[in-house]
Amino acid sequence: MSEPVCAYTDGACRGNPGPGGWGVLLRYRGREREFFGGERVTTNNRMELMAAIKALETLRRPCRVRICTDSQYVLRGITEWLPNWIRRNWRTAAKTPVKNEDLWKRLAAAQSTHRVEWEWVKGHTGHPENERADRLANRGIDELLGRNSTEEASHAPDRA
Repeated sequence: MSEPVCAYTDGACRGNPGPGGWGVLLRYRGREREFFGGERVTTNNRMELMAAIKALETLRRPCRVRICTDSQYVLRGITEWLPNWIRRNWRTAAKTPVKNEDLWKRLAAAQSTHRVEWEWVKGHTGHPENERADRLANRGIDELLGRNSTEEASHAPDRA
């Protein structure tokens, strides 16, 4: 079995809600790709989800992927909570609607074509790839705020 694609993902938000960004560092067989984007009004959790979604949606064919995230929300959501949300028709244990349902569905669909291993890394502790993903997420915000548009900013390849 070949080595996995490693995806280091992060989201950032200035205000919550506020302008936010996502960043991805993909690494495979010594090659790297970086991409990022942002939204004018969003939350940190949505940007964390978008980073993971973009990492998976960028891959051209099914493969093994290791996603490293500093978001317990993303990690626990995709590995623990998702099956119960689906079983309960997108309701929490408290019978309230699942927040960010649109992105959870998108992430589940993006994950379904790959063999994904999820790994949590502690954020802002000097982990080099996580720090790079954080800088990319913040760059997504910076570039978004530098535009006159209210549209989403994105600097991502169509497919990797």
